[in-house]
Amino acid sequence: MDRATFACSTAFFRDYSSSSQGAFCLPGGHVDFIEKAESFTYSDFFRDYLIPNHPCVFSAKFTEDWGSRRNWVTWDGKPNFDHLLQKFGEAVVPVANCDVKEYNSNPKEQLPFKEYIKYWKEYIRNGYRSSRGCLYLKDWHLSRAFPAQDVYTTPVYFSSDWLNEYWDAVAVDDYRFVYMGPKGSWTPFHADVFRSYSWSANICGRKKWLLYPAGQEEFLKDHHGNLPFDVTAPSLRDKSVYPRYNQSQPPVEIVQEAGEIVFIPSGWHHQVYNLEDTISINHNWVNGCNVAIMWCFLQDELAAVQREINEWKDPVDDWHLQCQLIMKSCTGIDYKEFYNFLKVIAENRISVLENGLDDEASAKNTPKAAISTLGMLHAVFDLKRTVKVLTSLSANEDFKKLDLTSLSPPPEALLHHLKAAIDTALL
Repeated sequence: MDRATFACSTAFFRDYSSSSQGAFCLPGGHVDFIEKAESFTYSDFFRDYLIPNHPCVFSAKFTEDWGSRRNWVTWDGKPNFDHLLQKFGEAVVPVANCDVKEYNSNPKEQLPFKEYIKYWKEYIRNGYRSSRGCLYLKDWHLSRAFPAQDVYTTPVYFSSDWLNEYWDAVAVDDYRFVYMGPKGSWTPFHADVFRSYSWSANICGRKKWLLYPAGQEEFLKDHHGNLPFDVTAPSLRDKSVYPRYNQSQPPVEIVQEAGEIVFIPSGWHHQVYNLEDTISINHNWVNGCNVAIMWCFLQDELAAVQREINEWKDPVDDWHLQCQLIMKSCTGIDYKEFYNFLKVIAENRISVLENGLDDEASAKNTPKAAISTLGMLHAVFDLKRTVKVLTSLSANEDFKKLDLTSLSPPPEALLHHLKAAIDTALL
């Protein structure tokens, strides 16, 4: 990289690393439509959508070379049930019943994939009715179960993905999903896990999205502080139940066509409907642009747990540990794992900065390959954002009350290493 390019890139990441991530109103509910990949760079996406936390829609041109777009869809745009059964017939998949409310979600069961496809065909033949209800295949970890299948390639705009980088490293979980459902299936009102970003690509079919910018959900809570199950329900207009509903903005509406990708910003609550028989690929992800939002979310979740079990604080010796355990059971992570999450990301970036990139690593679908694509200065940006959050975590009183002797390296040592790596990289 020549000096002029380096200086320009450094200024770019420096300027935008200090930008705010607060939600804002979209004029007239407008959502940008990105037509062509050749005229839209990662830097454009970083500047205009990731940092300001602004939704957008990518055209079907961004997915036209995916294997799933070619093979999972019939000539008339419908799900190719025969092909799907041939490839995945013996799989067991999670299926939700959209007609039943369980807390603020839908109950799920595990079904053989071939049984679900049989149900779906019958549901269509019966005019989209069934005594079993409207069943929706959701949160299927297909990529993890069938890694050799040619399904899709993650677009470069979403390649800085700390969540999947971490869970791949610990080989426990991932946040890459396939959704399949008939016309009329839907997902109730929610914000995504850890207040992550998400992207959703329609392989076939159409979806309708109702989006509320982060913060707007406060006006949609009932007098007990609970969010609605369905933001279109008439009961929201009852002031005795939802006293602040009239203060909320109308949702941003998106109708997503086949092949298109919707980018959902961090912390935006949403509700989604399948307008046709639809298949989609979905990822949740966190990176340097929204990791601070994830950290704020975890603090809020812990505070909520502490309020709930405050009466047990004095008689229970390990009260703070119990709060962490409850938080992890509800959210999927606690403070010590969040530290390890930051550590894995930081050490991957430090490794690249200290050792460079070899040709073999760059050619594979690995964190190093992603850094190679995005550039070394993106690794520096990631480290700077990690330092900010790790500094806040280390100073957090609830974190300091935990037994931190199992953390290796200790937070102070990791912070020192990170800062030294940043200073060396910018020399």
